[in-house]
Amino acid sequence: MSRRVLRQLNLSRKLILLKYKGVKVLRQEINVMDNQVVVKLFGSMYVEEAALLRDSLIKYIEQGYKNFVIDVGGVDYIDSSGLGVLVAIQKRALQKAGGVTICNLGGMVKELFELTRLTKVFKIQ
Repeated sequence: MSRRVLRQLNLSRKLILLKYKGVKVLRQEINVMDNQVVVKLFGSMYVEEAALLRDSLIKYIEQGYKNFVIDVGGVDYIDSSGLGVLVAIQKRALQKAGGVTICNLGGMVKELFELTRLTKVFKIQ
């Protein structure tokens, strides 16, 4: 097995253990600066964390915010539900003449964005 696969398996075991112990594996910091919502994410995003992020960001859309900057530099894993949340927020923001900018893509998350062609859906910094 390659080092990458072993590292992913080891990471998965740690995340499963953390989830079993009730530790949140995604931390989010949300601030409003210059009329845009700046979101910094740290950790791994699975179904439960994606739903929490979605709920948080929809509240900002309902308050009239339409521009979002999402910093994924601290994210080491994102599943399909996490990607779906980002796409859903982008869709809602575009409906209000806004948008989502993804910044600090790297590692496995960057590969996933490229593989799914989400680099063409979002503005990337």
